[in-house]
Amino acid sequence: MTLLNDFPLNRLQFFLTAPYPCSYLPNQQARSLVATPADLIDADVYSTLIELGFRRSGNFTYRPHCGTCQACVPVRVPVGDFTPDRSQKRTWRRNQELTASRLPLNFIPDHYQLYRRYQAARHSGGGMDQDSSEQYSQFLLQSQVSSFLVEFRERGQVRMVSLVDQISDGLSAVYTFFDPDYPQASYGVYNVLWQIDLCLQLGLPYLYLGYWIAQCQKMAYKTRYQPTQGLLDGRWQTLPKPARKQNC
Repeated sequence: MTLLNDFPLNRLQFFLTAPYPCSYLPNQQARSLVATPADLIDADVYSTLIELGFRRSGNFTYRPHCGTCQACVPVRVPVGDFTPDRSQKRTWRRNQELTASRLPLNFIPDHYQLYRRYQAARHSGGGMDQDSSEQYSQFLLQSQVSSFLVEFRERGQVRMVSLVDQISDGLSAVYTFFDPDYPQASYGVYNVLWQIDLCLQLGLPYLYLGYWIAQCQKMAYKTRYQPTQGLLDGRWQTLPKPARKQNC
């Protein structure tokens, strides 16, 4: 795959960031390949970039580009072939009281408070646990593409919120945060299952899950959704099943 020769990508410029500490692997330096300018990355362009392994954070569209390290593998689930395992089936049944609503990218105080609780419980000291409402909005509520929020409530209480992008051949799971007081609910697992089901309802073939990192437990869980395809050597191919279950 050649980025610059693929129209409409030849209108973009790609910049390599300076090295920065890797968020996933200890004692590692990371770099990102960044696509600019943001105002040219519309839904069609972004769909092509996703197929090439890019992701976005707010209006920042990037792909890991770390030289000799190839730990970050873009992954997607071909939803028509997906078969849930027994644990996933139990999680699906357990969360049937959740009601999901698709919402525009608007600031909702209940969402922000849940986000702060989630960050404090799951990522304390990582910086995002101190995000202001403005930082939260820049991260989750800015998009140049077709995006929406999904709010999950149980008996009137917000339990989980997801940011989802819709692209030409699927959905892209951008970010999810949930109530950290109910670990037994496995909200993260349920959320992926729900997005797979939404792909099927919309007739979209793939759910893109971002990067799989086998050496990082927080990211290794993504191959539990079988079959999983990874972008390796410039083409999407089926990844082997995980040797053991990982926690989400």
